[in-house]
Amino acid sequence: MKTSFKIILLVFLALFIFQSCEDMDDVAAPPTLQINDFIWKGLNLYYLWQADVPNLDDDRFANQKELNAFLSGYSKPETLFESLLYKPESLYPKKGEYVDRFSWIVSDYLELEGMLQGTTKNNGVDFGLRYKSVKSTEIFGFVRYILPNSDASTKDIKRGDIFYAVNGTKLTTSNYQKLLYGTESYTLNLADYDGGAITPNGKSVTLTKTVLDENPILMNTVIESGSHKIGYLMYNGFYPNYDTQLNDAFATLKSQGVTDLVLDLRYNSGGSVQSSTRLASMITGQFTDQVFSKQQWNAKINAYFESEDPDALNNYFTNTIQGTPINSLNLTKIYILTTISTASASELVINGLKPYIDVVQIGEVTTGKNVGSITIYDSPTFGKEKRNPNHRYAMQPLVLKIVNAANFGDYLNGLTPTYELKENYGDMGVLGTSSEPLLSTAIGKITGTAKMIKTNKGKVFPYFEDSKSISGQNQMYVDKVPAGLLKSLE
Repeated sequence: MKTSFKIILLVFLALFIFQSCEDMDDVAAPPTLQINDFIWKGLNLYYLWQADVPNLDDDRFANQKELNAFLSGYSKPETLFESLLYKPESLYPKKGEYVDRFSWIVSDYLELEGMLQGTTKNNGVDFGLRYKSVKSTEIFGFVRYILPNSDASTKDIKRGDIFYAVNGTKLTTSNYQKLLYGTESYTLNLADYDGGAITPNGKSVTLTKTVLDENPILMNTVIESGSHKIGYLMYNGFYPNYDTQLNDAFATLKSQGVTDLVLDLRYNSGGSVQSSTRLASMITGQFTDQVFSKQQWNAKINAYFESEDPDALNNYFTNTIQGTPINSLNLTKIYILTTISTASASELVINGLKPYIDVVQIGEVTTGKNVGSITIYDSPTFGKEKRNPNHRYAMQPLVLKIVNAANFGDYLNGLTPTYELKENYGDMGVLGTSSEPLLSTAIGKITGTAKMIKTNKGKVFPYFEDSKSISGQNQMYVDKVPAGLLKSLE
């Protein structure tokens, strides 16, 4: 967004949107309410469902004194934040009742910033958690992949391994957080997949967490099958600081003359909208400057954009990354592997490409996250500049919905695969090999060799969580706040 537009936006919103709040700065919030004050004002301005939360109404408080009185009723910032969300899943746990599943708040924005770039304290085991049965509170974990250069990469643990307990204590829906995230070192107790039963096998592995930077490009290879050169890219997170490496990966695929591409997003829970747009541009290349997706903010912000600069609501296919040409494959068809963990920016790639090319989705129905967030700090502009030095709280609330060029974005129940295939915990396969069930199916569809298509006949266990959703990495976010909207009110 150009600087001149930021200034115009700033002045307009200051005069138009916040007229009813002009007395809010007459009395500053006391030090004990600084965090709560920032939470209310940030959500009042940006929250997607601001109009649906009575306590966030622009006319709810006549002045700062009244707001202070309200804020003083909440001793914990987290409690206030949750109370100001529109039907959050934490308070409306039944499917169909909740609306907001993904807004969250942190007490240390340094950890948040690292997580959004793929930096976490991690032992290297990326895992999924499943219920043992529909009515059970017991859960078990399975290894999806091992991060390179991690503690787990040096231990006897691999993709497909199953664990049922930590330090000898069985995993349940009530203790998994404490067991898996309460300490930096623990022992996983392993089990076998025995005809659909999770049977302890007496084996265990001790793991220690370190600070890891996860390169989301886990695999990038070419599989030759008949006249086809099939590129296989496993991409596990939309982290902007790896966009250049992603472009290099496409250069490699392009140099090898790939005829087809299988994009593996089965464990990719999302990230940057900008990175998502760039990936779509690498897959194609023939749609530069056409609309990839459109943003829809809350009514008061969206009204201004639509009136003064509707172009600011669009994300366009591009042919450069900060001046460097994008290596595009100019494909007209793509095969994308998904699971229930495929979310947000991953779903955006699928949905955004559909109006332009043939998207063949193989695997499971995706998460269903068609909404995005921004990072909001306690500062005069809610951005990084001049952050309050007295604390490190920051919010990651949902602020926008995203639709594709055809204006479709209603996939709250997930994107349905063209060919449904669930992973079998008794036969996870080796990632990147032509015999791995999901990749094998894609190869079979590309080449027409039906004998390569695998069918999952194993027991299906209900989804509970996965390591990325637990750590908050199932995000779709806009990298920069549109403007410092309260600057002129100082």
